[in-house]
Amino acid sequence: MRKRVLTRYLIRAHLGPFLFALSAITGLLFINAVAQRVDSLVGKGLPWQVIVEFLVLSLPHTIALSLPMSVLVAVLYAFSDMAASNEITAMSAGGVRPARMMLPVLGLGVIATLVMLFFNNSVLPESNHALKNLLLDIGRKSPTLELREQVVNELRTGVGVNRYFLTADRIDHDTNELENVAIFDANDPRRQRTTYAASGEMAFNDARTDLYLTLHDGVVHEVQNDRVGGFQRLYFEEQIVPLREVGNELERRFGGADRSDREMGFSLLVTNANERQLQLDTIVSESRSQTEQAVRIALNRPIEADSAVTGEGERRIELSANLRGRYIQRDAMTQQLVAGARARAARGAALQQSVNRFEVEIHKKLAIAIACLVFVLMGPPLALRFPSAGVGFVVVASAVIFFVYYVGLLGGEALADRRVASPAVTMWLGNVVFFLLGIALLRKMGHSSGTSRTGFGEAIAGFFGGSAARAEGES
Repeated sequence: MRKRVLTRYLIRAHLGPFLFALSAITGLLFINAVAQRVDSLVGKGLPWQVIVEFLVLSLPHTIALSLPMSVLVAVLYAFSDMAASNEITAMSAGGVRPARMMLPVLGLGVIATLVMLFFNNSVLPESNHALKNLLLDIGRKSPTLELREQVVNELRTGVGVNRYFLTADRIDHDTNELENVAIFDANDPRRQRTTYAASGEMAFNDARTDLYLTLHDGVVHEVQNDRVGGFQRLYFEEQIVPLREVGNELERRFGGADRSDREMGFSLLVTNANERQLQLDTIVSESRSQTEQAVRIALNRPIEADSAVTGEGERRIELSANLRGRYIQRDAMTQQLVAGARARAARGAALQQSVNRFEVEIHKKLAIAIACLVFVLMGPPLALRFPSAGVGFVVVASAVIFFVYYVGLLGGEALADRRVASPAVTMWLGNVVFFLLGIALLRKMGHSSGTSRTGFGEAIAGFFGGSAARAEGES
């Protein structure tokens, strides 16, 4: 009976701080996330239903970050508050061991981990996919938000009457500048124009219905199909290409876009990673076979015949021609093998990068979920190291731990994407470090207690002062 009362009390002590922290942290991160994308919505004349949909779909990504944070805040605050109120001391005096206090909290950590696993596998990928589709649909009302670099972008004008195809090596969406632009116009069957320009800028009219492309230092190639061999080339220093009524309607295309790694659950991520790995293994096998073939060709040098055997001039000429033919054939085969090897190497690098990207996402989803359990393990003993520091300690400690953990996560993701280190190492390094720190603190948990509430600064000074004193005594 007493155990059930203690369990319920510890759970209630954590629920309040957890819900408050989840609301506060989610609100702050959500405002920041929406502020970064507000340009996607301004001046579009979107209905309020679309705005609400955008806000709702932006929320799961924020919760995926704020929920582990809230778990740590709740654990730190609850145990720090109980220690400052001498409740931990009273429990210890009543025969309640620290391990018994940890059991309900660990149970909450397991529940939070399972919730995060389900959330990262089912809710988050679907919301990310729906949000991307929504942003693409909104972007069609303003093509500058949809144009992508180094791909063929389709632009429709006049409510879909005319179509243009645009490519650019670089597109700066902040300054609306383009580099190495190519525009193909085949709307007139008698005149097919392709415009090339070194640079350009994009601008809208006041009603944001017409897009104007100002191109610099370019040339226009015009194929005239109404006469045989008709072709015209025009050079220009500056030319303005107006595109009337571009994307004036919001057209919803639900589920039309392909899924990226952040829009996949665990099953889909594993399937795609395995498919890419099989393709990569096939390319490696082909490369090995082609390399062996190249070596055989290189070693099979045509042997010059003994000129003494062929005394006649015509025979020597015929033999020389045959040798030249064999050399030419060997060089052609070698060049073909080299070109194929380069193509396979480029394809293999792209496949390896895809495999790494999928594996990074798998390990990241798992690591963030397990972080809830790691924070629960580390929080109570850390709070009891500063039993009278108050809310200031909770805020500072949480901020430091969050910063270190997520910076390590982002850095590990970058290293894994670049194939510098294995995703299994970089994504789990933060969890391992904090887990070992939690185990070290748990071993000293029974010696931590507190009787009075003092300032956070005094607690820090006391901690370092005590450490310095112990160091002097040992020396």
